[in-house]
Amino acid sequence: MSETGVEVLRFLSRELGTFVREIEAFPDDATLWKTLPGVTNSAGNLALHVAGNLRHYVGAKLGDTGYVRNREAEFARREGSRGEVVRELNEAAVVIARVLPVVPESMLTAPFPEAVGGVVPRCDRFLLHLCTHLAFHLGQASYLRRVLTRDARGTGAVSVRALVED
Repeated sequence: MSETGVEVLRFLSRELGTFVREIEAFPDDATLWKTLPGVTNSAGNLALHVAGNLRHYVGAKLGDTGYVRNREAEFARREGSRGEVVRELNEAAVVIARVLPVVPESMLTAPFPEAVGGVVPRCDRFLLHLCTHLAFHLGQASYLRRVLTRDARGTGAVSVRALVED
């Protein structure tokens, strides 16, 4: 079991769990799909995007799960239930929990098996990028929820406590 894979799993799991709480904190399904002037993506779109992103890059590319991503659909959707979005996030969590602990250390120091944005980063660095990418979109979704609902309550994002609890 790769220590790097386990640590990346810890961070991704923490943020996915918070994203689930964030989606559940929306007062209704319709608000999940709302945006603000100058903002293109709803919290629903952001959640579907990170779920698809992880299922593609970790699941399909590192774990050979056979998942086929439809990135355009992640951003095109404009309705659906909070439960549906939570199921997508939870499925991504299941995939990363199954794949990351068994990624061999030798794979982590090798080039990622697919070019991303026209470059081929080292696998371990790209996994760290996926952590920050997820956290970035979680922050966007949290901000949208707070502004749209005028509810300033947090959902426990980036909990340091979660890093020491096993």
